[in-house]
Formats: sequence, structure tokens, C-alpha cells
Amino acid sequence: MSKLTAIAVKSMTIPGRYADGNGLYLHVRSADRKNWVLRFMLKGRSRDMGLGSFPDISLAAARIKALEAKALIREGVDPIEARRVYRSPEPEMAKTFRYAAQALIEDKRPGWRNEKHAAQWSSTLERFAYPVIGDTPVQDVTLDHVLDILRPIWHCIPETASRLRGRIENVMDSAYARGWCAQENPARWKGRLSTILPTQSSIRAVEHYPSLPWRKAPDFLLALSEREGMARWALLFAILTAARSGEVREATWGEINLHSRTWTIQAGRMKAKRMHRVPLSSHAMAVLGMMLPDKDGPVSYVFPGRNGRPISSMGMTMLLRRMNGIGTDDAAHWKDGLTGEPIVPHGFRSTFRDWAAEATNYPREIAEAALAHEKDNKVEAAYARSDLLERRRPMMQEWGDWCVSRIPGAHQADGRAGS
Repeated sequence: MSKLTAIAVKSMTIPGRYADGNGLYLHVRSADRKNWVLRFMLKGRSRDMGLGSFPDISLAAARIKALEAKALIREGVDPIEARRVYRSPEPEMAKTFRYAAQALIEDKRPGWRNEKHAAQWSSTLERFAYPVIGDTPVQDVTLDHVLDILRPIWHCIPETASRLRGRIENVMDSAYARGWCAQENPARWKGRLSTILPTQSSIRAVEHYPSLPWRKAPDFLLALSEREGMARWALLFAILTAARSGEVREATWGEINLHSRTWTIQAGRMKAKRMHRVPLSSHAMAVLGMMLPDKDGPVSYVFPGRNGRPISSMGMTMLLRRMNGIGTDDAAHWKDGLTGEPIVPHGFRSTFRDWAAEATNYPREIAEAALAHEKDNKVEAAYARSDLLERRRPMMQEWGDWCVSRIPGAHQADGRAGS
């Protein structure tokens, strides 16, 4: 086997590992990303030891480092462990995953348009990655570590999990380029994680919106009651009815039956293209009482915007952003309990669903009917003609009672139906 030459090392651009002999390799990632790696066997185990990057470490210097490591190996000493023992405290800290991530963020910061990107990187790594590998040397980060980080969130918050995986991969690639580690990237998707985890496309069929934990709903409605404007009433009605924001925005008085306390949404306005009836709690009726139009005026949208049109599609979203201080230096107060992301209007449907599952004894199909979800079993759906309207009434009343329980003077149902 012919050895490498200084000229050949400098000119190599094709990715791959090139042997110099005695276990020393030049790992070429690209024309400007080349690292020296020593592969050796110790106690029946194959190890890769990073010796630094080229051109910082020349071919001659890499050979000297390899010979020094080989001398330790002949004495039964692991050169990687020996390097850790004799390394000064400051460099030891500089090799951790946390340090590598912070170094990469600082390097990328000038190229980002605003500080939001740096904050997003830091928050996801701080929340999910650092508790597992923050203080682990990047050389020791393994595939099992990455799986321990990703598995708990891969299915429930796939978008966040996907971004997190990419950020871990970038950190490890950066550490490799700096000569801080020599192993294959454990966070790479193709050929590694793709053989273990399901694809994101198969998971994202169900979109998860940042939602408020159900126990915090009364506190949120108390804060909402102190706001003003049409968006406040529309958002309150959406929460009390567990309806989609678009269904609420375009609700007309022709859909409301005040006598039967029912809101009927025609199929054309529903996601599932099926008519949906909503039983109105006393609290939802109180909102409608505030919105009743002048008897002499035209009867149109329940929550009107300008020029006789519905309230803006961004009205409720912007209200939530203001309540969370988005656009200021304030930290989000109303946020998803799992991801820490600021909540959005659609997320209150998940808040309602979690409340129904954890705080009541109502059957699953009752809560699913309240959300107008289609049945997974098409045969069962074909025979299920009832929308369970009357069985949903006590549940929606209890949901309303819970939501307004912190608001002083809010009316509670006198005879709450049991579940």
C-alpha cells in the first residue's frame, strides 16, 4: 500500500477515507473539510481517534500523533482515555456537545437575519438534547444517545423532532470538521436513523398545534376576560364550543337557534364536509347575548369585522401573540406544555380533548363527536347516523364551567349533568 504524500493530501477533493498505513487515515468530506483519523483495535474493540483537521495538522504531524498513540496501545492503554485524563480542565469542557453546539450557534449567528433563529436553536437543544448529552464529549455521542432524545417526541411533536434531529446533525458535523470527534455522525438520517425511525411524512398526517395544558384554561380565560375587541369574543366562543377558528369567524346568525341552544354549521363550511351541530352551554349563550345585532339592522355574521365581512383570519392569532408578548423581549406565558411553543387558536381543541380524557368520564366517541372528527373505521362511520347532540350537552356545559371558574361573578350551571 502506497503512503500518502503532502501534495496528494492537499489536492484531494473526492469524499472518502484514504489510508496512509498503520491505521492512519485522511477522511475527506469535501475540498475544505479533511480530518485525520487513527483506527485501532484494543481489547477486541475497534476505535476511531480524531487527530485533528488538515491543514491545521499536517501529514507529518498526523504521523507523529499516530505513532505516539500506537505506543500507548502497545502498552494496553487506550489513547482516547489517556488524552481525556491528561487534558487540562478547560479543553475538556470545550469538547462537550453543549460547547460544540454553542460554538456552532455563534459561528452561524452573523448569517441569521434575526436573533429568533439563535433562540430557537438554543431552546430546542436546551429542552431536549442537553439533558441527555449536554455534558457528554462529542466524541462519545452515539446513535443510542440520539435515539434516547428523539424517541419520546418523534410521534407526538414530529415537526419539532425533525428540526431537533437536523440541529444535532449539524452540531456533530461541525465538531467533526473542527477535529473534536472522528466517528460517523450518529444523527444522520439516511442510512442511520432512517433504518430505525418511521418517516416524518407518515407521522405528519395529523398536525399538532401548540396547545395550552387543560389545567391552565381557567387562568387563560381570566386573562382573556380583561381584553377588549371583537377578537376576544370570537376566541372565547371558539374555546367554549371547541370549534375551529374558521368556523367561528364565518358563523352567521342564521346558523344559531337561540331557542334550542344549538349552532348548526352546514357541510360546506366543515373540514369533513358533513353538517355539524354544536350544543351551546350557558357560557356560549352569554357570548352570543353580547353579540346580538340590532333588531332593525341586517342579521349577518355573529363576529363581524369591517364592511360587513367576518372578523379577520388573523384577529384571534394576533390577540394571542399580544397576550404572549411576541415581538417584545417578554417570554411567552401561554405556551404548549410539551414543546414550550406559544399557543395558537386551533390548539384549544386539543386542550378540550385532553380535558375530556383526563378530567371526565365521558366516552371517547362523545368527545370526538364534539370535535367533528371522522371515525377511522369507515364501516362503523357509515352506520353511525347520530351526532350524539344531547349526550354532548352536559359535557360542553361542564367544559364551560371549568373554563370560567376563575372569572369573578361568572355564572356556573345550577344543575350540572353528571357524566
